[in-house]
Amino acid sequence: FLFFFLFKLKKDFLACSPTVTSYRASIEVVSKSLRIFSGENVQLKCVIPDIYFSTWKYLWFKDSMQLPQTEETLRISHAHVKSSGKFSCQGKRETAIGDIQTRPSLPVEVSVDGGWVILQTPPHPVVVGETLNMVCRLRKKFPIHETILYKNGVEVMRQNGSSLDLQVENVDLEDEGMYSCRASWDMEMRTYSVISAATPVKVVGEFRYLPFMKSLRGRGRIGVNKIKLICHVQYNARAPAPPINFYFYKNDHLLGTATSENHKVVRRDSGWYSCRAKVPQLGLFRWSEARSFGEVTGE
Repeated sequence: FLFFFLFKLKKDFLACSPTVTSYRASIEVVSKSLRIFSGENVQLKCVIPDIYFSTWKYLWFKDSMQLPQTEETLRISHAHVKSSGKFSCQGKRETAIGDIQTRPSLPVEVSVDGGWVILQTPPHPVVVGETLNMVCRLRKKFPIHETILYKNGVEVMRQNGSSLDLQVENVDLEDEGMYSCRASWDMEMRTYSVISAATPVKVVGEFRYLPFMKSLRGRGRIGVNKIKLICHVQYNARAPAPPINFYFYKNDHLLGTATSENHKVVRRDSGWYSCRAKVPQLGLFRWSEARSFGEVTGE
């Protein structure tokens, strides 16, 4: 009877055990670009943020179809146009309570072009203030005499000479769009001019939205006559990200000094409260809307 009870207990435990970890896999682009010519190669690496360095098996997917590859790195060799698609990965490993899986990665799109000219853009979104670096690539090394860059079908840059590197400095949100390039060259007494397919460029700001204020009624360690002001903002910069400072105001008067924490405990007085999030190294800052906290209620 004891054996049967323990067997049933283990079976019930396995049935209710979680099969998905809190880890989310991500894809690292090993190649220089996700947009390539047919016949070229692409490498993608599946990264699992496991601090315990467990042994994982890797599941790869193209669109909704699982691929036979189970290695950490996915290699697409001698790619053809049909190799294009959205790729994602997921980790899987055996444990004492059965197989568990990570959350799937966000997909990355590989584009294989069968033409003569492609515009290679960064595989990740460009952050406001950065330089957008692009390359107008030719399948063969022709003597280029002119390169034109288009955004949403409108010419934005024209340069003479053999350089195929194109740069847009200090980008802002308005620089987001569909980009293409045209390369022109002379060969055998004739001029050739070919335009690439359009490729999207996404630009993200340091602050995805304006800060907003929230308050908590005094309780616990806060104290009865205190309120906790919280300044919520989504800071969007790639690591190593410059530090962000928070400033808190009451009736437009600064409450103390700047802090790296997004919260501050102050005396519970009625008034108009606001906060400012600032990245000193980038000269960026955003204000929240002022909120009235009179008879403060928990939110």
